[in-house]
Amino acid sequence: MPKIRISTLSWLILLFFNWQLSASEPIKTKNEGKLLLQNCHLKGIKEQVKCGILSVPENYTKNDAVKIPLNVAVLPAIDNSKHKTPLMFLAGGPGQAAVELAAQLNVALNDIRKTRDIILVDQRGTGKSNGLTCDEVESQNVYTMTQADFNVAEVKQCLNQIAKNLPQADLTQYNSENAIRDFDAVRQALGYKQVNLYGGSYGTRAALVYMRLFPKSIRSVVLDGVAPIEVPIGLFGQSSARSFHLLLKHCQQEPACNKAYPNLADEFTQLVARLEKAPVNITIPHPRLGTKTSFIIDKNKLISNLRMQLYSVQMRSLVPLVIHQAYLENYLPLAGLVSQGEDGQGIYIALTFNIVCNEDFHRLTASMLAKDANNDFGGNDSQLPLQTACSVWPQYRPNKDFYQGVTANIPTLILSGNLDPVTPPSNAEYTAKTLPNNHHIIIKNSAHTSLGTCAPKIINEFLTTLKANKLDESCLDELPKESFMTNLNGSI
Repeated sequence: MPKIRISTLSWLILLFFNWQLSASEPIKTKNEGKLLLQNCHLKGIKEQVKCGILSVPENYTKNDAVKIPLNVAVLPAIDNSKHKTPLMFLAGGPGQAAVELAAQLNVALNDIRKTRDIILVDQRGTGKSNGLTCDEVESQNVYTMTQADFNVAEVKQCLNQIAKNLPQADLTQYNSENAIRDFDAVRQALGYKQVNLYGGSYGTRAALVYMRLFPKSIRSVVLDGVAPIEVPIGLFGQSSARSFHLLLKHCQQEPACNKAYPNLADEFTQLVARLEKAPVNITIPHPRLGTKTSFIIDKNKLISNLRMQLYSVQMRSLVPLVIHQAYLENYLPLAGLVSQGEDGQGIYIALTFNIVCNEDFHRLTASMLAKDANNDFGGNDSQLPLQTACSVWPQYRPNKDFYQGVTANIPTLILSGNLDPVTPPSNAEYTAKTLPNNHHIIIKNSAHTSLGTCAPKIINEFLTTLKANKLDESCLDELPKESFMTNLNGSI
């Protein structure tokens, strides 16, 4: 599925699922409703699962108007004898297509899938749900492109391509509230009285909107890496700097890392200053093909790629090595990180712009932007792509109620990674203050979202008991501290 593939994505996304009711009805697999599920195969999953398309109004105030398709997949419970309430996964971004994540989720949520169906819906504007694609912009070279190459003309080209691909699409209708109306329409079409929600990153924002609009449709909620409604998406400077400084601290505390990079903070400062003064333009062997390739490195390319690594504990292990080698003017390890962007990042970034520009970025005042930019990691670099895109993106505005804290009395488990560069634990405090039935767990040695840890076992227990404050969290204490690669041979 073609997506806009521009290296500026790196800068943006460093940037985002009596209450105990009776058992739900099983999935409809016959012509009993609007959604007919059929056996299908999804990439990365050996066994057959269920797939279908649900037609919904593009504009819910005009039910007889344009209809759009929603791409739906269900990973059926391995043991469905008790027909437990399913788990609906709300993807992040905004701009991820949930069905495209099916293989990874099948592994991460395996314990839950043993007894519960997993529902995946491509959010409108992603995947096969009227994906907002800008495929004519795919030819950009991530090795030579810099942030300065992302400009208003490119944004307009993206908009023109959307208009060409989907001439009847009304971008004002591709918003968070309509996405939730879609998800609840899927719930109804599948015949479920309720669902459990898991939202990660922007998916937590979606889950909070769901809790406000359709509280009776929800049995429980898991919010993983919270993007609260009260905090506008787009301020990542301070949180990224916090995450980076934790990495520097942990490297200093680990004897092997401190021995290998005793002056890491100073090397980073000098490297940034050097690249800010003059970008580097060199020829390198292509990281995958081995052919000669031009490689341009400037401050923003360095920072944006380092920020992306801060999302994952595994990728954080590379950061000291990359900084040290770049300081020594060996940019090949950095090129290896940049190569990750060659095939896109799995984000339909036109939907990202459509939602963030209209629901969040316009709320940011000059003082808020200045405060966030006052950091010694990337300054205001994460703000720049949004400033460019939002200056020309078509506008809509949610009503004022959209921005009020959510108060639904639904059992809610909140998870935060202490190392998270974009949704730090402080974000979750806003949500925890307004939800009357929640428990917030801060995972010390985790970064952005927790499905790669033992958290799914804790989530599974929560889905069974609905007692968020009485869960066995002991496995989280066994998560290893950060370790770092200390030489080019790959030892950690």
